[in-house]
Amino acid sequence: MFRPFRSLALVPVLAAVVAAQSSVNAEQRTAHYMESVRHQPSLLLAFLRDMPKGGDLHNHLDGAVYAEDFIDYAVASNLCVERSGLDLADPPCDNSCDKAAAKPAVRCAYTDQNFYNSLIDAWSMRDYQLDKESGHDHFFATFGKFIPAARLHYGEMIAKAAQEAAADHEQFLELMHTADGFAAADLGKKIGWDENLPQLRDKLMAAGIKDIAAATSRRLDADEAKMRAQLKCGTPSADPGCDVTVRYLYQVLRGLAPEQVFAQIVLGFELAQSDPRFVGLNLVMAEDWYISMRDFELQMKMFDYLHGIYPKVHLALHAGELAPGLVPDEGLTFHIRDSIERGHAERIGHGVDLAYEHDPIGLLHEIAERNVLVEICLTSNDEILNVKGSDHPFPLYVKYGVPVALATDDEGVSRGDLTHEYLRAVQTYDFVDYALLKRMARQSLEHSFLPGESLWADTTFRKNTACATSAPPSASPDCQKFLDASQRAKLQWKLESELADFEKRY
Repeated sequence: MFRPFRSLALVPVLAAVVAAQSSVNAEQRTAHYMESVRHQPSLLLAFLRDMPKGGDLHNHLDGAVYAEDFIDYAVASNLCVERSGLDLADPPCDNSCDKAAAKPAVRCAYTDQNFYNSLIDAWSMRDYQLDKESGHDHFFATFGKFIPAARLHYGEMIAKAAQEAAADHEQFLELMHTADGFAAADLGKKIGWDENLPQLRDKLMAAGIKDIAAATSRRLDADEAKMRAQLKCGTPSADPGCDVTVRYLYQVLRGLAPEQVFAQIVLGFELAQSDPRFVGLNLVMAEDWYISMRDFELQMKMFDYLHGIYPKVHLALHAGELAPGLVPDEGLTFHIRDSIERGHAERIGHGVDLAYEHDPIGLLHEIAERNVLVEICLTSNDEILNVKGSDHPFPLYVKYGVPVALATDDEGVSRGDLTHEYLRAVQTYDFVDYALLKRMARQSLEHSFLPGESLWADTTFRKNTACATSAPPSASPDCQKFLDASQRAKLQWKLESELADFEKRY
């Protein structure tokens, strides 16, 4: 009499097995198709454009926007251009748009195509001339030229980044953003330096660093409201960008004076505790610059101390964005290891100088054992460091089982997107197949700083107990309850659903 009930009990299990077999077959067919178009760039690009990619974990908001948009923002803000260096400047501007004007209004570019083109070239990597300056110098010089246009337009910039992520079939975006508008750095400068870090933190707390955190959250409220309005979120004509989950890493500028860097780090920790949209913090600016190199050990000391005060706050640090010749050889030997061991980084941005670190093979084993993800930015590493192909450590990270994810870095400045990072990886490295691309997409969400338990039980991407018998798009009641309780798992489930739909085409 119990046999029928036993049969009914087996139905979900059998359904999961059938779904799993179907998924494997679909994945194999998809992989076969990708290999068939590997050497046909147009078809490969179309395939990779449509592939769901998880998240972009290494994306600077200021560098995510194209120069054409910054021109529009500058015009809206009535800014001028210093014609000699093509840097933005505050008004008043010269009255004339004549080519002899030293400080014309940016709007003059709308009626002068050569002027318009020169702004794009100066504010991005388009057509930069290697015989005139290095890619490194041109890249980092762009930010000082266009940043004034961002001041009143961060809402539109977030909208643009979300739109691009949606077009790239991403589900998640972690944007690096110094969202306080330099308030913490100014406070640090006002207070001054104190080698006693606990005492310096107390001074910052007494001087109102929490007030800056609250003001920063209010500022982000306004920017996100502007973003939702621009994308028409919540309306029948909502832009696909509305469906991209956007979170922020507070961006600390490592090239500032120690008192300013420390103040920004403290603010980043405070924001990550008080505002769930800030999921962690990062340390940015050119790693080879004088202050960045001089103060590296001091900055690791800062992170080590503050990690003890805020142990649950997530950290992703730029480390190893260096190459021989940029700095003395000794400067290449310790940034990655120290960022992990002393800076408590859970993710590393770039990691290009791996081979020059002390005991690089031992370091690879350590990174893998600690499960630290490396954010791989192939295009910017080529443009800035002239490191690419077999000279890049990406193959080593994969070989030694280090989790990796492709990322854009500054897609507006580089004039690219995550799809083209995937394309570059496939066209450059024969070992990059569909299975690895899919794994990197999954790893991007697994190593995101979203809260909640993971959908995955282990690194083989075996589903955890609650969802073990479920396959997208259908979730069992237990699985749905689990997904509803975890932002991370919910987004991972979304990726799996979109991957399943994508693979059905093949």
